[in-house]
Amino acid sequence: MAAKDVVFFNGQKMPIVGLGTWQSSVEEVIAAVDAALEAGYRHIDTAYMYQNEAAIGKALKKWFDSGRLKREELFIVTKLPLVGNRAESVEKYLKRSLAALQLDYVDLYLIHHPVGFMEKGEDLWPTDDSGNTLQDKNTDHVSLWKAMESQVDAGRTRSIGLSNFNARQIKRIVKCARIQPANLQVELHVYFQQKELAAFCNALDITVCAYAPIGSPGLTDFVKKMGRGSAPTLRPLSDPVVEKIAKKHNKTAAHILLRHIMQRGIVVIPKSVNPSRIKQNFEVFDFALSEEDMQELNALDRGKAGRMFDNRLLGSRYGGHPENPYDDDY
Repeated sequence: MAAKDVVFFNGQKMPIVGLGTWQSSVEEVIAAVDAALEAGYRHIDTAYMYQNEAAIGKALKKWFDSGRLKREELFIVTKLPLVGNRAESVEKYLKRSLAALQLDYVDLYLIHHPVGFMEKGEDLWPTDDSGNTLQDKNTDHVSLWKAMESQVDAGRTRSIGLSNFNARQIKRIVKCARIQPANLQVELHVYFQQKELAAFCNALDITVCAYAPIGSPGLTDFVKKMGRGSAPTLRPLSDPVVEKIAKKHNKTAAHILLRHIMQRGIVVIPKSVNPSRIKQNFEVFDFALSEEDMQELNALDRGKAGRMFDNRLLGSRYGGHPENPYDDDY
């Protein structure tokens, strides 16, 4: 059976299953957090850019005030927005996130993306008059990381980490770090297993968290909202191999996809706003995939062709930036 936590280099434990909240609206996320906590989740993942931190904070406060849950029983993750990717902005944005979440600290604070944007009012996707993204081409990961370390020193976060960084960028951070990255959050699912990047992180004692672990069914809506044309059409949930193994274990396809990642020692944060599905997604601790199951699922890896979030989808926003992570193999 897979462990219920992964352990950081500093001894901190991160629950191996968390609730993802990307694209969860203010109204939806309060009910989603309620359902998750009722089901037994103790790990909630959000970000400044999701614009739902205040709603999550409201839901958490209700639980804390009722006495049903203590702050130290939860693991809360949030992320520095791309418009905050400079040393002097880190503290400002983390303080904003903490105020919205109504917390004194988060358990893990991540740099959301290696690409930096210019600040333009409160716009999270700033553009010029022609509609071009206002990239900050001077994004400096070394000074940015030093500012992240200062947030640990100040007690605003217990650990710090990275999201969407590639191996080259991670290596640069590790070389300069006084406090090393505890976790890397990246797209990872059965069609895009990130074997090289996961092995690279494992060698550096950096844990990995998989977003889109069941293939991001909500990506199509995101693409429409962003005006980016059509989304990748990969559907791991309906893969015949996944369905066959699900039938064998009397489990759902989502259970198989999540369990496959968990048995690699990788954290999963499936997103849902459906209370019954949130509960169902947590029912992954009462069975195990066999070695044969794992091998069949491992064989579904499509490498870079399985990536859904990349230059095809985000090229106009990240393309041309010196820190675009999708320019490297992994």
